[in-house]
Amino acid sequence: MIQLQESLIGLGVVVVVGVIAYNKWQEWRAKKSVEQAFSTAQDDVLMAEGQPSSRQEPVLSPFEGPDVVVGHAPAVEVEHAPEASVESHGSHLQATAVRRSPLDPAIDCIVTILLDAPLRGERVVQAFQHLHLVGSKPVKVAGLTDDGHWEPAAVGGVYQQLQVGVQLATRIGPLTELEFSELASRLDQMADDLGASPDLPDMSEVVAKARSLHQLLQEFDAQLSINVRSNAAPWPMATLKPALQRQGMELRPDGKLVMPDGEGGLLFSVNVNANPSDDSSTKITLLLPVALVAPDRGGFKAMTAFAKSLANRLSGAVVDDEGQPLPDAALSAIAEQVADFYRAMAQAGIPAGSPLAQRLFA
Repeated sequence: MIQLQESLIGLGVVVVVGVIAYNKWQEWRAKKSVEQAFSTAQDDVLMAEGQPSSRQEPVLSPFEGPDVVVGHAPAVEVEHAPEASVESHGSHLQATAVRRSPLDPAIDCIVTILLDAPLRGERVVQAFQHLHLVGSKPVKVAGLTDDGHWEPAAVGGVYQQLQVGVQLATRIGPLTELEFSELASRLDQMADDLGASPDLPDMSEVVAKARSLHQLLQEFDAQLSINVRSNAAPWPMATLKPALQRQGMELRPDGKLVMPDGEGGLLFSVNVNANPSDDSSTKITLLLPVALVAPDRGGFKAMTAFAKSLANRLSGAVVDDEGQPLPDAALSAIAEQVADFYRAMAQAGIPAGSPLAQRLFA
């Protein structure tokens, strides 16, 4: 009996040791698979063939159509300086400096402020230094220069007239009657000090336009995701994150991994689906903030190409949020939906990736 017990104990020890050894081997194999999958010998999915130092961005055809301003035309129009103009005189080119008003009637409630006399930028900046928000809505100030252009009010400028704009809607909600009243009250308080007369638009019209814009914001505030799921052992975090960065992902100060578009923006972001305490992950999620990426940047095409490359290198599968496989036919159908989404945004007067969209969906 004693001999049988000793035999069983010995067998149990062997089994435990075997399980531990197998787990260690699995961890080692997963680590090695990630390292090998992202080795420098592998081609970057976003790199052109034969040109390893030149990034080739996949693109979708941009929608070409008229811009339609959301809601009704405001009482005050903001004059926009052109992005840039170049005039040709024989062999000489003259470039006009870029100046852009910070306000847009499509998403701002604009209040014109008439001045008794021109004001220096220093005085304007000082007067508005504590008026950056009304409730949760950003406030911006533009000044009319001597040459008839609107620009962000700044130290060093001299302005014949001012315009104050409060954003009509954010993700939190539309501009409310209370917030409009707060803006009106604070502008009235400044009026005497500046020798100014605010010309306020009708509150009921402004609030109605704000609600319409917020509804539009909710409709287009979309984030599209696709996933790469491991078909084998979990991927070690210590190896995975650096490997993704070597493939072109950029680690932002907020800890987000993004694929930059080369112009300061992003094409898509990556979430490794792990808590700070986790040492491995079985799924990588790629996210496209559709409204923030212009169609001609090809964000969805780049994201799907990257996902396929990850799945191939890491012995994984491209799946949806429910874990169902996403074959090429399904991805093509989604791409068509993304194109429809872009067309709808353009027709609404807020093209995806435009300065308006960047402000509204920030």
